[in-house]
Amino acid sequence: MKTTINTALAATAATLAILAISPASAKDAIPQNQLVKNVVLVHGAFADGTGWRAVCDRLTQQGYRVTIVQNPLTSLEDDVAATKRALAQQDGPTILVGHSWDGTVITEAGVDPKVVGLLYVSALSPDAGETTAKQYEGFAPATEFVLNTGEDGFAYVARDKFKAGFAHDVSDADATFMANSQVPINLAAFGTKLKNAAWRTKPSWAVIGKEDKAFDQAMLLRMARRINARVTRVSASHALFMTQPEVVADTIDTAAKAASK
Repeated sequence: MKTTINTALAATAATLAILAISPASAKDAIPQNQLVKNVVLVHGAFADGTGWRAVCDRLTQQGYRVTIVQNPLTSLEDDVAATKRALAQQDGPTILVGHSWDGTVITEAGVDPKVVGLLYVSALSPDAGETTAKQYEGFAPATEFVLNTGEDGFAYVARDKFKAGFAHDVSDADATFMANSQVPINLAAFGTKLKNAAWRTKPSWAVIGKEDKAFDQAMLLRMARRINARVTRVSASHALFMTQPEVVADTIDTAAKAASK
């Protein structure tokens, strides 16, 4: 069955009150004046960790220790658990980065005391007590971002729409490979409410693709403003984590240096 992401999420959306939280500040657990040299990268739906390769290479050349999470995309709890396992490997303060769906994941997992900064790459950022699906309410449907959803609730981006909706700024060959190798997500995850919102206590940055077809631009900007993110906008598709590695890596470097002061 074909549907836009707004329609597919309607069945799982739940309107919940925004809850305030106050997890322990990262500065309570991380020594002051310690350089931030750890970065954890978390991929979004319909992709896997290999898409971060160019970002990883740039950061590694700059001396950062990079860990890439391979999310199962089976539930919010499972993706958060995978991210927490990666954070447990870090030996000091860490910048946590999420693309798309995994903005939700880093929002939940980012309360870890090792996390001293968050970067949202065209990513979702619900509040505690909200669902991911709620973020779409009131915004225009992403008509070029079309999903095929199976009876089991797992969704893929429609192959014939993949390049237009997900990655119009890659070659035809690369878009075909990405479409053929995409990892489906359990859409029920979009109906799970968050317990924590790390952006309430951690500094946040956002890189937004101005040609992103997966989200309404107004939606991305509204989320970035709400979390008080330092925003960089770049001409790119939803796949900007692959197509704009220099911008993403430079923003991570900026965040790390700011958190090191």
